[in-house]
Amino acid sequence: MNPSMTTPHRADVIAIVDDDPRVRQLLGSYLSREGYEVFEAENGASLSSILHRRAIALIVLDVLLPGEDGLSVCQRLRAAGVRTPIIILSAKAQDADRIAGLTMGADDYVRKPFNPRELRARIQAILRRSPPREEPGGPSISSEIVRFGMFEFDMGTRTLRKDGRVLGITTVQFAILKVLVRHTGQPLSREKLAHTARGRELGAFDRSLDVQVSRLRKLLEDGPFSYILTVWGVGYMFEPSGKGNIIRLPH
Repeated sequence: MNPSMTTPHRADVIAIVDDDPRVRQLLGSYLSREGYEVFEAENGASLSSILHRRAIALIVLDVLLPGEDGLSVCQRLRAAGVRTPIIILSAKAQDADRIAGLTMGADDYVRKPFNPRELRARIQAILRRSPPREEPGGPSISSEIVRFGMFEFDMGTRTLRKDGRVLGITTVQFAILKVLVRHTGQPLSREKLAHTARGRELGAFDRSLDVQVSRLRKLLEDGPFSYILTVWGVGYMFEPSGKGNIIRLPH
């Protein structure tokens, strides 16, 4: 579960999930040379740990894993709302197996043994079809407006209103709130929040994220109620329950 290399800023991040360390090493080294940042996992639990910490562009997922098999992992992620593209790897060659993988929510299905260049081409094709990535702190590409309590948050215009009154919100605060709102009810580690919202890693003693979250909490004051919860040992979570569920307006 270690990065295979240090990559240029904003490199696509790929997670390889396979219980065979030789497959992980060979494929990880190949994709790293092709300019991807690679994280390796030996099972579904290790993958969940990576997804908890980092924003992943695509998952390469083997079917035959110890414990929870790859198809179950795929189905669990989709049921949890994870939309990260998934390519299934499998030694099973029957059409029924391929159909099962796609039915579970996979975006593509590659049979083992495979040519790494073919897999790279499939990764590139899927990422090309993915929505354009937004810059950290930039407005959402499509109009997204959410309401919670007395607040309205427009991610397309970078506007936060309280009872119709526009509040001043900095670029960093907007970026953090956008990530939290898009992951409502999901605890996010400080590392993943920083990477997704600011496009960079946290230093060992970097407390700037915590300062910005504290300021954002003050901006979102609603009596004694806090929309941003601290999840001890993990990070932060956006939770509007108790003040009316979040309402996502059509766009």
